[in-house]
Amino acid sequence: MYCNACGKELKMENDVLLEDAFEAKKQWGYFSKKDMKLHSFVLCEECYDKLTEQFVIPPEVTEVTEL
Repeated sequence: MYCNACGKELKMENDVLLEDAFEAKKQWGYFSKKDMKLHSFVLCEECYDKLTEQFVIPPEVTEVTEL
């Protein structure tokens, strides 16, 4: 698996990701120019941080007590 932004290969062993990554999927519907398309991408944590630092409104972050 690779980060779509920087191309870094994410560490995997036996098909298990050994580092966390942001995975996004969006199925586009009507009223878009991408009707009936599914887009997906993966960002390493560093690229996720760089992207979200540019947001005018930051992502909502909630503490999770159980994984």
